[in-house]
Amino acid sequence: MSELENINPSVYKKCDDRKITKNEEDDNVTDPFDEREIFDLIRNISDPEHPLTLEELHVLEQSLITVDDKNNTVKVLFTPTIPHCSMATLIGLSIRVKLLRALPPRFKVSVEVNPGTHASEHAINKQLADKERVAAALENTHLIEVINQCIAVPNK
Repeated sequence: MSELENINPSVYKKCDDRKITKNEEDDNVTDPFDEREIFDLIRNISDPEHPLTLEELHVLEQSLITVDDKNNTVKVLFTPTIPHCSMATLIGLSIRVKLLRALPPRFKVSVEVNPGTHASEHAINKQLADKERVAAALENTHLIEVINQCIAVPNK
């Protein structure tokens, strides 16, 4: 691996796990997707450079997730740790792949750089929004291996 871009990133406290309610355990109750549920799906994605989660680095925050269950849309904004982060596209792809694998296919998933937080946000957002470019990236054996490592559920 090459030199780290952000040698000493700020690390933040993880939020508490969500308490499961009776309604969430009852299969007869329709439970719409919400921002916390989406956050819980992606918060433990590993950073490609550090042995930390995207939540711990504040790359992902629940407040930057928008869910419209009725219209089947999920939008995630993520904040790279530094404005010139070369891993931003890989992080965005990891978030997108995790959600595409975890959510029902009815959802349209949008993953974008939080406005004003990366020098190349427009180019990265364009890449992440282009289905053909995302599909081509996921056909790259090395890239999909790295993404799978990032989204793997850590052993507790």
